[in-house]
Amino acid sequence: MRSAMGIRAKQREQTRQALLRESRRLFAGSGYGAVGLTEIVQAAGVTKGALYHHFNGKADLFRAVLEEMQQEVGRRVAAAADAYDDPWTQLNAGCQEFLAATTDPDIQRVLLVDGPAVLGWSQWRAMDEATSARHLADALSSLIAARIIAPQPVAPLVHLLSGAMNEAALWLASSTHPEDLGDTKAALTQLLQALRTA
Repeated sequence: MRSAMGIRAKQREQTRQALLRESRRLFAGSGYGAVGLTEIVQAAGVTKGALYHHFNGKADLFRAVLEEMQQEVGRRVAAAADAYDDPWTQLNAGCQEFLAATTDPDIQRVLLVDGPAVLGWSQWRAMDEATSARHLADALSSLIAARIIAPQPVAPLVHLLSGAMNEAALWLASSTHPEDLGDTKAALTQLLQALRTA
């Protein structure tokens, strides 16, 4: 009995992962508006009933894909920051990795272009604040506590930096010049450097 339940649970998770994998590929390749549920279930090799067992519909599935991508970018940022012991270098490395991660066309399309349009600005911002903005706030709070950055309210600084990096990522998405990433990273370094106390 227990092994049969375990097999069913494993099959359900495999179905869910197939739906996430295929919908991510389709949303990234064609955009949310161009992808239908029939296309998703055919690509995943499941029925619409199986999709509705896991998700309320296309928007709910998209939200799950976006959350997965946010976590992926968050892991990349954390790994880049954790490669250093110095908190200032951690902030720089994490911010630079965010820009590098968002040059991936799949991430740009789902996370930055379709995300706000599909979920609505408020819901998209809330998700962003729960992930990357929270990590940025923690890093900035630590730097302020260590007097590496002058004492100031953290929330406005987080929103300014997060907004600047998201806008830079969107701009890079439309850029046709390979040197723009390096130039943007250099500009970000200068922007962050201006926060340091003398």
